[in-house]
Amino acid sequence: QVQLVESGGGLVQAGGSLRLSCAASGLTFGTYAVGWFRQAPGKEREFVAAISRTGVTTYYADSAKGRFTISRDKAKNTVYLQMDSLQPEDTAVYYCAGNPSIGTTKAIYAYWGQGTQVTVSS
Repeated sequence: QVQLVESGGGLVQAGGSLRLSCAASGLTFGTYAVGWFRQAPGKEREFVAAISRTGVTTYYADSAKGRFTISRDKAKNTVYLQMDSLQPEDTAVYYCAGNPSIGTTKAIYAYWGQGTQVTVSS
């Protein structure tokens, strides 16, 4: 029953911006922390950003600090990842995931979306 669906990916030039969305069904996002992860070809899935169930606490990977912003709209049951100043090394499939507690490791997250492709050209 639980389903997470990512959207908003696409092809952009270096320096451009995208806003990713993660919509949830089968659960109330307001009771879950949410993380964003990404996986580039031939690489492990890595942490990008996370937000607590209240939205008060946020975590960012060093690669995302100052460029990416995670936020949530509980009324819409949606979490967003605003990505600015995109670089070619940001190219990856981006996934959102939910868990009762916030964390930066993928192993703790119980629910995952199927991902959205982000491609940044130089």
